[in-house]
Amino acid sequence: MHHVSEAIRYLLLQVRNPEDEMRDNEIDCFSRTLDCSRESIRVFDLLSGVPSQEELDAADVVLLGGSGDYSVAEGGPWLEAALEAMRGLYESSKPTFASCWGFQAMARAMGGEVVTDRSLAEVGTIWLTSTPEGREDPIFGPLGERFQVHIGHQDIVTRLPEGATLLASSDRVENEAFRFDGKPIYATQFHPELGREDLILRIGTYPPYLPLAGCSTLVEFAAATPDIPETEAILGRFVREVALASG
Repeated sequence: MHHVSEAIRYLLLQVRNPEDEMRDNEIDCFSRTLDCSRESIRVFDLLSGVPSQEELDAADVVLLGGSGDYSVAEGGPWLEAALEAMRGLYESSKPTFASCWGFQAMARAMGGEVVTDRSLAEVGTIWLTSTPEGREDPIFGPLGERFQVHIGHQDIVTRLPEGATLLASSDRVENEAFRFDGKPIYATQFHPELGREDLILRIGTYPPYLPLAGCSTLVEFAAATPDIPETEAILGRFVREVALASG
């Protein structure tokens, strides 16, 4: 494990209800994967509004994670302000890593398209294939041509925004990871912040996802879930190779 400096200040933008059991767990997951203390990750929930410019300026890296009960495709009264905040991250070239809901929101904010399609839902651990650009990318290149990821979604990015470079696809879904050209911003449909135990816990917390994984019990799901430390290494590499380099 390469140690990422404790001095880095993170801002995690969440979209989670107060009673969502994964609110705290998500912070733990990013803390572990980034090898930083919980105290270095400040949290702002986008359901309550958007962070001030001062709060954004105080962060070196912005993180966007999953959402529990909320969907970019379905929207809500809070969504447009959240998308505007993401456009601000893009305009200011703020180092940003967006996973799952964040991937969909960042795509939509910049003009991409997101739809709900349960027939293309992916839950569990799946294989992705790097694009030629992904194989040359400093963050994705070390993963090789094929790599496994932990994932859980039924909203699909059907069109990437202009200026986005596709980095990886699955057999069923084309758009699984992208970067914005000339910006320190990466986004993944999958969860590089989740280890094996984290994914099992999350699926156990959201039981409707279990059948989408092709499993009838959590024990069966756990048996099918491997450790994939090489994918968890994406976040630390992003901070070292992209975020710090842009500072």
